[in-house]
Amino acid sequence: MLRNSISRALTLAGACFAVILPFLWWGSPSGHDFEFHVFSWMEVLGQWKYGIIYPRWAALAHWGYGEARFLFYPPASWTLGAALGAILPWKMVPGAYCWIVLTLAGAAMYRLGREWLSPRDALFAGVFYALNPYHLLIVYWRSAYAELLSAVLLPLLVLCLVRVFSPKSDTHVHPTLWLSLVLAAAWLTNAPAAVMIHYSAAGLALLLVATGEPGGAGLERQSRSIHWRGLIQIGIAIVLGAGLASFYLIPAIYEQKWIDVTQVLSPGVRPQDNFLFTTLADVDHNHFNFLVSSLATVEIGVLLLAIGFSRRGRTLTNCRTPWVLHSAWGLGCAILMLSVSNVVWQHLPKLRFMQLPFRWLLCMNAALAILLTMASKRWMPRLMASAVLLAALIAAGHHFQPPWWDKAADFREMSDAMADGTGYEGTDEYVPAAADAYELNKTLPRVSDETGAPVGAKIMAWRPTEKHFTVHAAAAKNLTVRLYSYPAWDVVLNGQPVAILKTDVTGLIVVPIAAGDNDVEIYFRRTIDRLVGGIVSLITAAIFVIVWITTKRGGTRERFA
Repeated sequence: MLRNSISRALTLAGACFAVILPFLWWGSPSGHDFEFHVFSWMEVLGQWKYGIIYPRWAALAHWGYGEARFLFYPPASWTLGAALGAILPWKMVPGAYCWIVLTLAGAAMYRLGREWLSPRDALFAGVFYALNPYHLLIVYWRSAYAELLSAVLLPLLVLCLVRVFSPKSDTHVHPTLWLSLVLAAAWLTNAPAAVMIHYSAAGLALLLVATGEPGGAGLERQSRSIHWRGLIQIGIAIVLGAGLASFYLIPAIYEQKWIDVTQVLSPGVRPQDNFLFTTLADVDHNHFNFLVSSLATVEIGVLLLAIGFSRRGRTLTNCRTPWVLHSAWGLGCAILMLSVSNVVWQHLPKLRFMQLPFRWLLCMNAALAILLTMASKRWMPRLMASAVLLAALIAAGHHFQPPWWDKAADFREMSDAMADGTGYEGTDEYVPAAADAYELNKTLPRVSDETGAPVGAKIMAWRPTEKHFTVHAAAAKNLTVRLYSYPAWDVVLNGQPVAILKTDVTGLIVVPIAAGDNDVEIYFRRTIDRLVGGIVSLITAAIFVIVWITTKRGGTRERFA
């Protein structure tokens, strides 16, 4: 038994390693979000060296003017990337990251598959899911590493949902607690994916109620009261999940008013601009849209065939749940990628913040992995379907937009830019409100007068969350600091707090000083929302642990009674 488990684990890990073999020859694929993530990893690792365990302010973004990136971007992906950067050369980190995440995703799908499938079939489902074409698209064309990490959660979401609606959960709340952990992890991994996961959870839960059948094999139809109990438990899990993630969620929600969050839905990244085969007056956008649209079309075709052929296989488990659940989920995902669903995108709360409808391929491939495995017990049809999907991706990529690569020299250049303080290009949606990032002067000194000329400041400290300098002035003047004015920054002048002024267009911090010696300290303080978020997470975690321990003891007593 142990030998078989190890063999399956090695098979999965080996298959995922094969995905990153091209990295060894050509370097790392530099997709749309590649620099965003790699610079984030480098920044986080640099702040860890200053003792900042949970960074909030990306000090080197916008060429050293900074941005509140880590307040709004969930921490899971940049924590994993930075941890890998601490032990590996940067040129190896993207490949290692992808291998780890794909292996975890495959393992999660294997665990879900074991609910209904044999170990051999579950292994195929796990390998297919890990190596599905959309994951490869993310790895080689998008570099959306946080979104890729969220793929680990989708099989676990389905597993927890069917467990919640199982009769065993009537006296056992652990499935609800596990579901809350999955939902909390979704918020801490990728915000668009979290929206997608929560809508999927709601839809799948209603479907489980509608089918009137639990997730386990050979079980009788559940009573209406148990179904209502399941919906209540899911509601509790959503609240618990949000509570556990409140240390991130509450500041991210509260401080949105301090940034230009509308940039998230700027032209080109709105849902209506990214339905399948949508064209804009942007050649690069159209090339990638046709790439992903071609792949999605082939995948939808394979999905429909898998639904049809797996319909007869639903009797294999004496339970129609896996077929109904995954068929409806897959079809729903397919419809949401089409322009006919635009009204849904515009009216369902927060759905439009997913930005890119083709992100539903993430969920659709989770459904396809189970359906394709159920469609045939023979390996040849499975391998043929997989080969068709891979060929579609390669052909579309070759025709519309081949991937491009970053070499070791590119990583050195990025690392040098971090080390010497040059910094990197920031992100529009994290720029403080009313500030124009495109008017920034890359040559502006750290401390200057109103004309941009240096003032001979003596820099005492210039750390990510602390700026300290002294200036001797012959007359009163305003000093401009090479730092965005963000409400979390506090200025102390000669030991006394002073109000922060800012420049009109660029929104930089301006400090009024008097004639003589001036000691200026600028701190990134812990705002009240961060404090509240941390307290809510601690309280929720305490409740979680108490309930877990209490119910576990109760279950033990029942077993020995």
